[in-house]
Amino acid sequence: MNQFKTFLLMLVLTGIFILVGTAIGGRNGAIYAFIFAGLMNFAMYWFSDKIVLRMYKAQPVTQSDAPELYQMIGELVNKASLPMPKVYIIENDTPNAFATGRNPEHAAVAVTTGILKILSKEEVMGVIGHELSHIKHRDILVSTIAATMAGAISMLASMARWGAIFGGGRSDDRQGGGGGNFLFVLIFTMVASFAAMLVQMAISRSREYLADEGGARLAHPLSLAKALGKLDMAAKRIPMEANPSTAHMFIVNPLKGGGALSLFSTHPPIQERIARLEEMARTGRF
Repeated sequence: MNQFKTFLLMLVLTGIFILVGTAIGGRNGAIYAFIFAGLMNFAMYWFSDKIVLRMYKAQPVTQSDAPELYQMIGELVNKASLPMPKVYIIENDTPNAFATGRNPEHAAVAVTTGILKILSKEEVMGVIGHELSHIKHRDILVSTIAATMAGAISMLASMARWGAIFGGGRSDDRQGGGGGNFLFVLIFTMVASFAAMLVQMAISRSREYLADEGGARLAHPLSLAKALGKLDMAAKRIPMEANPSTAHMFIVNPLKGGGALSLFSTHPPIQERIARLEEMARTGRF
């Protein structure tokens, strides 16, 4: 299913690029846009994980660098029957974590220094279990591609707006069609930006509950529930300077937002996630 989602995302990106390329540059614009979309799709599949890790200045660590973290991850990957992922640490006081990669054989888990400061060993294992569950379910590729795609759409929307203002509109004015072209590109770019946000929401919300359940089985439901509560409080107190296009990748939303912004959250409500985990612990079904 996730392989189909990955293909669909790449297809959607190609279609969006061609549509905007046509609106700005006609047939030649469509050709250039198609070539660029092909390069983007290639880069997203092979390098999107590295792009996201570099975005947050994540540093790879070895077993000698972080023996306790390695031991925890080692216990959990053995329990989950997964290969050992690469381990990264992000120098950031905001406690959070995410997983990325193409597949379980080429996966990485990144945690912030903040998460290692405020969580107990059992709670860290709950968080790592959640991320390993994403890897096991093969969510990581589609999630990382969605992040890269959302960033690409935002960049494309900005390019299209400026192209309509300084380029496309004037060339069409001689034929009396500049206003229509400008309006089309303006409307399209707003819709495209909104679509990028919806892509993140659709992917993330439906998979977080499953990852919570998987993480609870690898560690313990109450350990993960306590970790989520602490992470949510800390994220509100010291929000992370995160790129909105990657917010859905983190275990809790790193961006501060309430009111109307909560309607567009990339994560299910924390209290609902905690309640589900507490119910798992109460019934013993894990």
